[in-house]
Amino acid sequence: MKRVEPQVRLISRPQLDYEAITDYLKEVGGESWLGRFDRGELDDHLNDPQNLAEFAGRLCYRSWEPGLNPNVTRVRTDQDAYLGNILSSLHGSVLEHVNFGFVLHNVSRVLTHELIRHRPGVAVSQESLRFVRLSDLPFWFPDWAQDDPELMERAEDMLQKMEEFQLWMADHFGLDDEGVKFAEKKHKTSFMRRFAPEGVATGLVWTANVRTLRHTLEARTAPGAEEEIRLLFHRIGETLRQEAPALFGDYTVEDGAWVPQWRKV
Repeated sequence: MKRVEPQVRLISRPQLDYEAITDYLKEVGGESWLGRFDRGELDDHLNDPQNLAEFAGRLCYRSWEPGLNPNVTRVRTDQDAYLGNILSSLHGSVLEHVNFGFVLHNVSRVLTHELIRHRPGVAVSQESLRFVRLSDLPFWFPDWAQDDPELMERAEDMLQKMEEFQLWMADHFGLDDEGVKFAEKKHKTSFMRRFAPEGVATGLVWTANVRTLRHTLEARTAPGAEEEIRLLFHRIGETLRQEAPALFGDYTVEDGAWVPQWRKV
């Protein structure tokens, strides 16, 4: 048994093809928007998520410049102001084009059971304990639990016994013997996982679009949220605000709760 800490790593973000965007804008008369290339506002990969949201929004109203749409006589040229208007007007559909992918490591199955309740705009690939045989039981303890010596002694003793039972079963079933077929290993491994605690640490790739991320960030850092998922989404929120400040900069953090200025976008 080893103590672990939940970890968040951002592994994917939007990457735009600016040559294709240029071809499109020339065809529809949006060349003035291309001037932002010369000012260096569209060629930084860290801004691609924001650029994609802005591109999708402007396409909806043909608002690349005044006059292309006769109903549009003026346009916002500042990206922060433009995306702020997207949020305040609840035009959340354009945010669904912007996806971020995370590898969530050393998170419990307590957490993953709650996380998978958020389904729209999400993709999940989780470590399978039907295939992955447990040789140890990594476990996260919150600070308040670690401050209780008797609790920790009893908890670690119990986990140690559960871990030893996992190793005993593997030996008892002869899973490492020569010639054991993978189907048999999978069958017994699936049985063995039933004796692992729900708090055992695992991992998954979790990808979500910005519309979903905004809702989930608020819901899973709320004061009543489960403490591990609350800790995890605080770290996700910090990452997102750094990656796309114009899409997540309206949040204020109050006692760990991420509260947006614009809700239900």
